[in-house]
Amino acid sequence: MLALTSLLEAEGLLADDANPAQATPTNPLAPRPPHFPAKARNVIFLFMSGGPSHVDLFDPKPDLIRWAGQPIPESFGTFKTRRAVAKNKLMPPVRAFRRRGQSGIEVSEFLPRIAGCVDDICLLRGCYGDSVTHPESVYLMNTGSILMGRPSLGAWAAYGLGTENQNMPAFVVMPDPAGWVKGGAPAWSNGYMPAVYQGTLLRGGESPILHLNNPPGITAAQQKATVDFINRLNREDLHPGEEQSELAARIAAYELAFRMQARAPEVVDISRESEATKTLYGLDDRTTAEFGLRCLLARRMVERGVRFVQLYCGDTNGWDGHSDVEGNHAKLCSQSDLPIAGLLYDLKSRGLLESTLVIWGGEFGRMPMSEGSDGRDHNPHGFSMWLAGGGVKGGQVIGATDAVGLRAEHEKMHVHDIHATILHLLGLDHTRLTFRHNSRDERLTDVAGEVIHKAIA
Repeated sequence: MLALTSLLEAEGLLADDANPAQATPTNPLAPRPPHFPAKARNVIFLFMSGGPSHVDLFDPKPDLIRWAGQPIPESFGTFKTRRAVAKNKLMPPVRAFRRRGQSGIEVSEFLPRIAGCVDDICLLRGCYGDSVTHPESVYLMNTGSILMGRPSLGAWAAYGLGTENQNMPAFVVMPDPAGWVKGGAPAWSNGYMPAVYQGTLLRGGESPILHLNNPPGITAAQQKATVDFINRLNREDLHPGEEQSELAARIAAYELAFRMQARAPEVVDISRESEATKTLYGLDDRTTAEFGLRCLLARRMVERGVRFVQLYCGDTNGWDGHSDVEGNHAKLCSQSDLPIAGLLYDLKSRGLLESTLVIWGGEFGRMPMSEGSDGRDHNPHGFSMWLAGGGVKGGQVIGATDAVGLRAEHEKMHVHDIHATILHLLGLDHTRLTFRHNSRDERLTDVAGEVIHKAIA
């Protein structure tokens, strides 16, 4: 009976005291089946905080070179911008593009390592969003709304599928240690869902998660006895039908935190990784070491069954190249290019890329006109993202912006479409994945979103 109880707890099923014949779910992170067979089991979202310039990285525009120094033609119409653009001139890409791989996809010389992986990448050049400012666009890309207070993409994945590793959170977030993304913690929030689905912050070192270790003098046995006692009292107030309540989330959080005390340090211990692997991620170079370590930790986590891992690249300003876009992007590309390529190569060599969806993108792109003499302003009207692994068909480009990269024009993809596609790859129908809130069945994609079937292998 003791063994059976342990197995039922692991599956998130315990008999209800008032009705022993009825099993009641008590573990909100227990693995759950998808709506249909999934192509991806895990996600690594590489978020380039600040808005990387698509016209300087992934979207070459010969007309932007041809018309450089001229005002943008009136035929392009009006558009949202933070500043007046009447006097701003069209600005050519700051570095050249080259065709790479068997697919011949053009990628900027800013990213030579990622360009070497282009045949595994599905490049989305027709993306667009709703807001011209950072926080609102960060929320849109992360939660499906420009307003804060909604569950993030990682929270939806944890809610829909649970996690295979009951000793680690389902959703792990690794911000840039130099500064958080504009908009902050609501980007990885649980929103109106129970707190158990929010992103858990993780750092490197001996204390990967804050307040994880016991105070001096408190043994593991004492800690377990305390957690068991607290949860026994909490369960007395947990009634059938309250499996998604804050109390249920608190019970699960106490139990998970106790298990993490033993297991989380091992996840961030890279001492047994080979020197070749460390070099692959750039840990031997001061420029790439920090982001490379987080990319390596991301691989270690999905390898151990963590459902959704999100890495932020760039401090509070990050890729926000309002001036000297060349210098700004050169710095961030040099930090991230090699580690990201190393991550893709490592996942592929270990057979993990087939089941791990890797996403690259920021909150928006940059304008084709100059800001000042050498910068670019925000552009939510057209920008690029890419997907790799996890059932994605690589070596292709989907969508296009107009002649100068201002607006998504062909095979346009709103953020809702991208979210619908990500959920589809995880085996989730975005129209069926709902959460009851204020008498409304809410969903990540609100009342929009179409799966980008062309992106799927």
